[in-house]
Amino acid sequence: MELRAQNQNAVVNNVRAALKAGSSKELVKNFNKTVELNINGDKASYSKTQAEFVLKDFFKKYPPSDFQYIHQGASKQGLTYVIGKYSFDSGSFRVLIYIKKFNEAYLIDLMDFSLE
Repeated sequence: MELRAQNQNAVVNNVRAALKAGSSKELVKNFNKTVELNINGDKASYSKTQAEFVLKDFFKKYPPSDFQYIHQGASKQGLTYVIGKYSFDSGSFRVLIYIKKFNEAYLIDLMDFSLE
């Protein structure tokens, strides 16, 4: 396993690839130890392992046809956020992702999927 600190761009690129592929396994590699997931109003904090199961179920229910970033920014507190559009056969989700720096690594702290 790669222990070298990932920069924000690497996380953003990894997440894009994982969401496009519908890979919960690749996606959770970018998560903090616990992550907050909000899937269409169903909000909870999960460990990486739990989050992988929740996302695996999500990808099974809504297989991706595409994922694109719409906007990227940062707060004064050093929080990076990205907003994207996750498309599946019969619709799309607006995806909000918060990336924080933990020790020397940038990791996902929150992912929010809202049906558009």
